[in-house]
This record gives sequence, structure tokens and C-alpha cells, in this order.
Amino acid sequence: MRVAVLTISDSVSQGKLEDLSGPAVVAFCRGLGWEIVTTLRVSDDLAAVREQLRELADSGRVDLVLTTGGTGIGPRDNAPEATQAVADRVIPGIAEEMRRKGLEKTQTAVLSRAIGASRGKTLIVNLPGSPKGATESIEAIAHLLPHAVSVLHGARHD
Repeated sequence: MRVAVLTISDSVSQGKLEDLSGPAVVAFCRGLGWEIVTTLRVSDDLAAVREQLRELADSGRVDLVLTTGGTGIGPRDNAPEATQAVADRVIPGIAEEMRRKGLEKTQTAVLSRAIGASRGKTLIVNLPGSPKGATESIEAIAHLLPHAVSVLHGARHD
């Protein structure tokens, strides 16, 4: 599976903080044998996130875009809105499963506004901004993603 990891953070994109969640997600994906096509950083600006998601999904170079950051309830947390704005379809079960599994370890996991969606043949999944939250969330759904991507590419449900 071809993957892009997009870190959404004002402080990371400005070089004020080191990106810890993006590399954690990359390491997890590589551990599953998934190909990391690109890693990018973008500010929390809604228009900037929308544009990056649109470009990645429409490039034909990736099957899966994993975003990290911007899923909380803060005023600059825009990942779900940007994802929904570019999505053809929202896939509620992806985020529901991440929150369900997250709640087993962290009570505040239910405050995540992350979503899963598709644009064309690309799956987009929002992950939390903390390395722990991001890796626990991707771990919760990793077994579902290859099948979801296959179906987006025309395979039948088994």
C-alpha cells in the first residue's frame, strides 16, 4: 500500500517544534510493509490542509493519506473539516473504531473529531497529533485499511 503522511501543526510547519507523530506513523506503516511515498508538514490553516489533501488524493501516487494532528477541539484543529471538504464519502466506522479502541487506554479519546473518508481511489484517515495517540489509532484500524483500499480500487467485498 502506498502511503502519504501529512503532519498538521502550526508549530511543526514553522520549525518551532520537532515532528514526533509523523515519524511515529511512518515507522508503524513501514513495520507493516507499507510504502511511504511522501511525508509533508502543513500549518493548521483550513485552506492549506484542504489543498494538501486534494493534491495528495488526486496525484494517483498514494492509496492512503494519514494525517496526524488537528483532530481535537481546539480553535485551530481543522483536520476533520478539511478532510470532509475534499471527501467524496465519509466512512464513519473508521473513526468510530479508533475512538472505541482509544477509550480502552485514554478517557479523552472520545474528544477526538478524527474522520475517515475517501476521495476517488484514495482513503484519508485523520489521526491524533500525539505520537502515542497516532500509533494507537492506526494500530486499531490497520487490519481494515488494505481491504478498504482494495474496494476503493474496484475489488468486491468478501
